[in-house]
Amino acid sequence: MSNATAQSFTQAITIKLREPARARNLELVLLVIACGICAGAMVLVQLGTKGRIFDTSVLWTGAGILGLALVMHVVLRVVAKNADPFILPIALVLNGIGIAEIYRIDVHNDLSGWAAIGVKQIVWTMLAMVLATVAVIAIRNHRFLQRYRYIFMFVTIALLLLPMLPGIGSNVGGARVWIRVGQFSFQPGELAKITMALFFAGYLVTARDSLSIVGKKFAGMTFPRARDLGPILVMWASAMAVLVFQRDLGTALLYFGLFLVMIYVATARLGWVVIGLGLFIGGALVAQSVLVYVRGRFEQWLDPFNQEIFDRQTQGSYQLVQGLFGFANGGITGTGLGQGRPYITPVANADYIVASLGEELGLIGVFAILALFIILASRGLRVAFMAQDDFGKLLGVGFGFIIALQVFVVVGGITRIIPVTGLTTPFMAAGGSSLIANWIIAGMLLRLTDSIPAEQRVLSAAAGRDARGKAARAGAPTRKERSR
Repeated sequence: MSNATAQSFTQAITIKLREPARARNLELVLLVIACGICAGAMVLVQLGTKGRIFDTSVLWTGAGILGLALVMHVVLRVVAKNADPFILPIALVLNGIGIAEIYRIDVHNDLSGWAAIGVKQIVWTMLAMVLATVAVIAIRNHRFLQRYRYIFMFVTIALLLLPMLPGIGSNVGGARVWIRVGQFSFQPGELAKITMALFFAGYLVTARDSLSIVGKKFAGMTFPRARDLGPILVMWASAMAVLVFQRDLGTALLYFGLFLVMIYVATARLGWVVIGLGLFIGGALVAQSVLVYVRGRFEQWLDPFNQEIFDRQTQGSYQLVQGLFGFANGGITGTGLGQGRPYITPVANADYIVASLGEELGLIGVFAILALFIILASRGLRVAFMAQDDFGKLLGVGFGFIIALQVFVVVGGITRIIPVTGLTTPFMAAGGSSLIANWIIAGMLLRLTDSIPAEQRVLSAAAGRDARGKAARAGAPTRKERSR
């Protein structure tokens, strides 16, 4: 065996042994930090509201989440050694901060035990983490999911239609997106975004040649043929149906935006994006003029301080204005956990939890939270750059974009960048449906990142170090310059 071959073999063995252990050790360190942040937030809420620690039961209940996170870490060490080390700690700290803010509002409302929304959120989080762990264990190779793409399509359709069924469909806040069976309620559209991403990825892998090769050029862009417009027209019609029949602007935007991003990544055709944006903007403008609740959202957005709009019982801007005042009250550094008045804003623990956190953590705290979301979404995009199969690339983009778009739509709505849509902040807002869906997405991202070969990760990291080294050497002074 030559020296070069022996060196290459030794390097491969070293990569296989050291790289996974290093990633999991880093994850463990980050998990310890995340656990400290979560526990500290709960303690600060009690100190900020009452000046003392008065309820240790909720702290012990919350400790179950931290224990599950460590169990999940151990599972990853066994079944997904190469999984990204940042996903689990970031998801945990976002979830923990959200629970702390929900609990803070419960304290003001004198809610405790099972009546407290924060306690229910802790239970939902435990269930969601268990399901995410099951997803990591059950899906040992994500590629086999591609063969079931049409099953995912039918499951998506069924999930979207469930709230329309008489008897179980429930109208909450003007949107018919819930199902209710006895005391149990759930939002099936949250799971539909996962099955929809799986269907889109599987379909576009097989159909992208016909969607990308042939077309006509106009204004420097290649546009698809008329007969190839079927998929985008179907998705546009589905989004409009959700908008009209379920009265859910945010979900319609999420579904159509997901399809646009994934078809652009699959075909590299900007023409699809132009056509899609034109269709959605046109549909939204028509809906604004025809549908009362959509017109109300636009009026809240354009003129929230108008007294007539502010005083409306329905489609009024009271909630939006109170959220803006909460941000203003928090300023740069915030009032501190437990010392603000986020409970003034309606639904402060769900739709407007970012405004609640903006008041008590300030602009600095909100920027830190947004930075964590950016890192989390970027892990999905990293899969797109480094995965070896097209299905995995599209899934990584899809799941990363779901998180990014939800955050943009929520934060953009409560800060008046765009109209309020009704989506919830991933991992943070109160509600079990969203928690379960987003933790499953986190589990899927862990499985996808585990599929990236260790050698490719090391080469990518080495390329980054070489680039930084060259830049440093290029900017470093020579010996003669130093002697001067």
